[in-house]
Amino acid sequence: MERREEQPGAAGAGAAPALDFTVENVEKALHQLYYDPNIENKNLAQKWLMQAQVSPQAWHFSWQLLQPNKVPEIQYFGASALHIKISRYWSDIPTDQYESLKAQLFTQITRFASGSKIVLTRLCVALASLALSMMPDAWPCAVADMVRLFQAEDSPVDGQGRCLALLELLTVLPEEFQTSRLPQYRKSLVRASLAVECGAVFPLLEQLLQQPSSPSCVRQKVLKCFSSWVQLEMPLQDCEALIQAAFAALQDSELFDSSVEAIVNAISQPDAQRYVNTLLKLIPLVLGLQDQLRQAVQNGDMETSHGICRIAVALGENHSRALLDQVEHWQSFLALVNMIMFCTGIPGHFPVNETTSSLTLTFWYTLQDDILSFEAEKQAVYQQVYRPVYFQLVDVLLHKAQFPSDEEYGFWSSDEKEQFRIYRVDISDTLMYVYEMLGAELLSNLYDKLGRLLTSSEEPYSWQHTEALLYGFQSIAETIDVNYSDVVPGLIGLIPRISISNVQLADTVMFTIGALSEWLADHPVMINSVLPLVLHALGNPELSISSVSTLKKICRECKYDLPPYAANIVAVSQDVLMKQIHKTSQCMWLMQALGFLLSALQVEEILKNLHSLISPYIQQLEKLAEEIPNPSNKLAIVHILGLLSNLFTTLDVSHHEDDHEGSELRKLPVPQGPNPVVVVLQQVFQLIQKVLSKWLNDAQVVEAVCAIFEKSVKTLLDDFAPMVPQLCEMLGRMYSTIPQASALDLTRQLVHIFAHEPAHFPPIEALFLLVTSVTLTLFQQGPRDHPDIVDSFMQLLAQALKRKPDLFLCERLDVKAVFQCAVLALKFPEAPTVKASCGFFTELLPRCGEVEPVGKVVHEDGRMLLIAVLEAIGGQASRSLMDCFADILFALNKHCFSLLSVWIKEALQSPGFPSARLSPEQKDTFSQQILRERVNKRRVKEMVKEFTLLCRGLHGTDYTADY
Repeated sequence: MERREEQPGAAGAGAAPALDFTVENVEKALHQLYYDPNIENKNLAQKWLMQAQVSPQAWHFSWQLLQPNKVPEIQYFGASALHIKISRYWSDIPTDQYESLKAQLFTQITRFASGSKIVLTRLCVALASLALSMMPDAWPCAVADMVRLFQAEDSPVDGQGRCLALLELLTVLPEEFQTSRLPQYRKSLVRASLAVECGAVFPLLEQLLQQPSSPSCVRQKVLKCFSSWVQLEMPLQDCEALIQAAFAALQDSELFDSSVEAIVNAISQPDAQRYVNTLLKLIPLVLGLQDQLRQAVQNGDMETSHGICRIAVALGENHSRALLDQVEHWQSFLALVNMIMFCTGIPGHFPVNETTSSLTLTFWYTLQDDILSFEAEKQAVYQQVYRPVYFQLVDVLLHKAQFPSDEEYGFWSSDEKEQFRIYRVDISDTLMYVYEMLGAELLSNLYDKLGRLLTSSEEPYSWQHTEALLYGFQSIAETIDVNYSDVVPGLIGLIPRISISNVQLADTVMFTIGALSEWLADHPVMINSVLPLVLHALGNPELSISSVSTLKKICRECKYDLPPYAANIVAVSQDVLMKQIHKTSQCMWLMQALGFLLSALQVEEILKNLHSLISPYIQQLEKLAEEIPNPSNKLAIVHILGLLSNLFTTLDVSHHEDDHEGSELRKLPVPQGPNPVVVVLQQVFQLIQKVLSKWLNDAQVVEAVCAIFEKSVKTLLDDFAPMVPQLCEMLGRMYSTIPQASALDLTRQLVHIFAHEPAHFPPIEALFLLVTSVTLTLFQQGPRDHPDIVDSFMQLLAQALKRKPDLFLCERLDVKAVFQCAVLALKFPEAPTVKASCGFFTELLPRCGEVEPVGKVVHEDGRMLLIAVLEAIGGQASRSLMDCFADILFALNKHCFSLLSVWIKEALQSPGFPSARLSPEQKDTFSQQILRERVNKRRVKEMVKEFTLLCRGLHGTDYTADY
């Protein structure tokens, strides 16, 4: 504390000289903070004032700043400084000063009872903090004393002023308790003391609330005070009288919001479910609000309907299990459920005409869970009662999910439309959940309604109604297996009958077809009913996302049944791609769809389709390759390369066992000759090299080129083999000219798949040595500007050790330089790079015995690695990375024990290393713990976490709570 005063500090132009915390200087700094137009001066003043608040002088200037002749801003700062001193530096206050400090605060609160309200609140918070620190021993009846002192008749302040000041103090006391930094054992003591003290508070609150003469401002404050106290988990039966008074106060519009808050807080406390009798008494009170609720809805009073709904939902959602258990009261609980149903179906469109219905959705989940959790007999009884309720809920939800008229929707803001979209997603999730309760009957119910709607000749149906019913189907079919439903064939038959006159309806039709794609795979005869709709929709830019994603799902799930339609699908897709109807991401999805589609064709068919599909892009790319690089042709190049890589991501002619259920029953095409993707890649290889030669220094283009090969390698695996030599050669040239992370990532992929095969080892080894040599040169020049390259390089080295440690046996590989670079990478500020470097060492250390050059370098330079790890644990690296460093320590201990036992003792003997906060005993304990643990990696991680907290001075502080 005293040392802080001697530190130099800047106070800014109009503020005080360095850390001279006098009243005058504080006032100058406050003036600067509030009125100086220069933002830098404001910031300096704020920093200086924060130091002033925690300085020893704050005890002196705070009281002076509270003098009556000061303006409220200055008085407020004085009160805040007192609160900070009391709450954070309580241990600095001598015990013999507690009483005088308490008395001074009471005096100030009495004086401000008729003064500035914001200052009064801060003073009340300061006294509350003092009370919490003194309770229960030093101030056993704190709350009763507060009540008694403020009720004294000899005060100069009028009765109402004193009453409001007391209520403010009583309100902030529980709030201060909730946010206080009291140690856990003290918190429990103080909570118990407050629970007893509520006996001095609740009778006073009841009296003030029920007294006809109490002015509205006092009753408002009483409700806020009650609301604050119930959050301390007071027994619900002790709150009964006040809750009833709060229900009565709901009729007063001025007290409505405070009453709602108080009732909801009282009902929602976790402990309340123990008081079933009190809960049962609350049901009639809530049901008694129904007339007020209907009146509010009729008058368009959204605030009132929202508040009453909150109360009903709080009772239903928090206590449905406890109330369902009271079987003899089932009718009153059912009445509450119906009231919540009314709130769910409240008239108007969310969020424009109402904001209430969304509050109720979680209740329906909770009620269903509670019903389904009962034993069979009780569950059967409640199922009988609540199944009709849940069918009604489905009708209500689908009505709420309906779009408004086109004209009305046109006036909605984009924010309102987005809120409505999210609301519909919430409804969709609820419908999916309700399926568990209602089962297949729910689908039949929806299908019957849709059938009646589409076949009725009596009245024209609205597209909104049709769309909502389809949306219900889609919600369920997206996540529930509907393959065995007997209504889906009828639904597929109904879809073409829908008159689509609207984008929203068309979107939902598309998404519904997409949700049924797995069903279509099992019933291929129905594909022809819906595929024309999807292909037609592809031409409409407004249906871009829904039509493309649906086609992709159909092509993925039904590919073995699509050959008869393939020519048509490819032709339509080509047409929309050439017309540039869709945005880039949808074009990429469309190419993935075509990849799935082509995979199921005969090889010659695939090549024919690929030729017609890709030729226009190849011609365009040839043209672009001749042009001088500029931003617009770069976009075109990246787009074309993206289309190719997305096509090759899904074009897979090898039929894996898990490709399709029951695929062995189908006659699958047998691949003949080279893989079609390899054929195309070989044809365009020179063109890609030509593009690269002009764009080598552009990371985006290089990345797009690498993506084509990386995605092809991942899909084709061994089939990619013919391309390996020429790709290795191209990658080597690319990386030698301008090193880029994407080239290293592709190299890693090749190492992973082909390094273990003797035929491919020579080109892979040559590429590995080349990129290593180039990267080591980069390290000599200064790698700090390329954390992405270092990250990818470390991942490549780790992969090489994992898949083919022989790569480290080559004489041309400078293993020592690689090791030293990896140690350097451990000190990078970028977390992903550090993680990758740690990953490299955890692969390298287990190879000490089997790979001679690795053993040699660890023996010679392992101490350097340990020092870097200890520095990181000591505070140089982020705490979130400690598990990674623990992995290195564990590997060192497991594979280099004799070396580590010498190195760690030597390293930790250095004074102040790895942190000046550590005692020699703490360092000794850590080294012994680490050396003892060679089996349990989790224990080593715990030791490292503990040790890093000691190093950082954080052990046993608030900061460790989430660690």
